[in-house]
Amino acid sequence: MAERNPNLISPKTMEAMASTAGGSRELYSEIFTKINNAKDKPKKIEVLKKHDTPNMRMVLKGAFDPKIEWDLPPGIPPYIAKRLYNFFKGGNNQLNKIRKETLFIQMLEGLHADEAKVLIDMKNKTLNKTYKGLTSDMVKEAFGWNADFVKP
Repeated sequence: MAERNPNLISPKTMEAMASTAGGSRELYSEIFTKINNAKDKPKKIEVLKKHDTPNMRMVLKGAFDPKIEWDLPPGIPPYIAKRLYNFFKGGNNQLNKIRKETLFIQMLEGLHADEAKVLIDMKNKTLNKTYKGLTSDMVKEAFGWNADFVKP
């Protein structure tokens, strides 16, 4: 069985943060479209900071942190964010691959199509291709993260 990924906070903490975070009422896709449409980096960072929640940070870490590897097959499954750790390598070693894939597909099926696309782009590390200007460096700057995607 794989070792738990040390770059992830504990599953219990992730679930607690996700269930208690008020979060933005806007869809991630709507927020990322605002970033895409912002004219310059300071405005893009302002949009990110305005929507700074634990759930948003989890989505962006999943999209940009190279130390987080998805334990799902590549590409788009046949067809957010409380239990994403279940799908990271080392996030939940109690689930076998088939169960992970099944849960992931079920989660996608329960999302708005635009949000499902965000989740798939996050898993494939291609969020920056869909939303121009949403880059790893800009996310780190907005949240004061270092190269390991944590606050120093």
